[in-house]
Parts: sequence; structure tokens; C-alpha cells
Amino acid sequence: MAGNTDNGADQERKLGLIKRLWNRISRPSKSLALGTLLSVGFVVGVMFWGGFNWTLELTNTEAFCISCHEMEKNVYKEYKETVHYTNRTGVRATCPDCHVPKKWTHKIIRKIKASKELYHKLLGTIDTPEKFKKNRLWMAMSEWKRMKETDSRECRNCHNFGSMDLEKQDSRSADQHDPHVWEVLDNKTPTKTCIDCHRGIAHKLPKGAEEAAQKLFKSLESKTTAKPKT
Repeated sequence: MAGNTDNGADQERKLGLIKRLWNRISRPSKSLALGTLLSVGFVVGVMFWGGFNWTLELTNTEAFCISCHEMEKNVYKEYKETVHYTNRTGVRATCPDCHVPKKWTHKIIRKIKASKELYHKLLGTIDTPEKFKKNRLWMAMSEWKRMKETDSRECRNCHNFGSMDLEKQDSRSADQHDPHVWEVLDNKTPTKTCIDCHRGIAHKLPKGAEEAAQKLFKSLESKTTAKPKT
């Protein structure tokens, strides 16, 4: 009898323990629930942020840029024949160096705006050499506009008026750069930015490029200097 009683008591204790554990899992205390939620949220957040940045950096590679045949078969072939690809110092400027901002905020804005490129990829807007040539001018103007509005930000990641040694430049380049070098040395904002003069450096210029560029820049400069209406 005593043995049966002990067995029954042990079973009741085991059932009671299991019941308490189940209650703790199914109805955790507020402090435990909050702690678990924060821990899980932190882990998920780190994983999401890591995955997001990994994907973002993946799209900032030259391999990604030329994964579309429109780029590989057209502008990339031209770029490989320029000084930005091969030069005496061995310093190469890749696609994202020139077309994607370094700072995170500007980079995200650029990525959002670039989503329209996926749209045109799906439409096949430039999927043949003929289509690419037909649309080349407005694509170039779109990039010139971006560079003009950002003071040639990506160019200035490598090039800076204040760092130029004019004596080591040919006379034509030195004459063009000289006033802007002195503007920087005098702590003034340069009156010209890279894209004002340097176009067709890494890619061929489409027909009518110079006229279109000058018209575009004059329009942008007039908007910048226009006085607000009273």
C-alpha cells in the first residue's frame, strides 16, 4: 500500500512539474515575454541588416553591372579601351566607382532611382545595338544631369583641384585647371565641375552630345541662380 501511495505521489509531482512548465511556455511572464521578444527581434534585425547590406554591396560590383548584355556589349567594351581601365599607375575606376555614391544615404537614393533601369530592362528598351544607339543620348544626358547636380561627386572621390600639380600636366590641361585650383586654394567654391568639361572619358559620345550638354547645363545653371518669386 505504501509503495502504491509513493508511486502515486511521484506521478502527481511529475504531472505537476510538466503542467507548470507548460504554463510557463504557453503563458510566460511579462518580463520573460519582453526579453524573449527583444532577443529574437535583435537576432532577426542583425540577420536582415546583414543580408540587406550584403545584397547592396553585391550590386556595387562591376560583375553585377555587366551581367546585363546591354552593358557588356556596348559601354563596357568602350570603357576597356580608356585610361580609366588601363593606365601607367595601375589604378582602375570601375563602373560603381563612377556611377554609385560612396556615402550610404546618397547610395540608397541612387539605388531607388536606378529601379527604373530594371523597368526598362523588362521592356527591352535597349536590348539591341540599334535600340541602344537610338536611346544613347538621353541616357547620357540623364547621367550628366546627375553629375552636374552633385558637383561631380563620384569624380571627386579620386580627383581634387586642390591636389593637382599643374607643372606635371600638359599645358592645355594646366591652363584649364589653373583658375579652379586657385579658387580652391582661396577657399572658394570652384566655378566649374568635372562634368562641365570632361565627357566621353570612359564612353563614346553620342551624336549631338555637345549641343545637348550645353543646353542641359545652361538650363540647370539658370534654375540654380534664379531668384525665388516674391
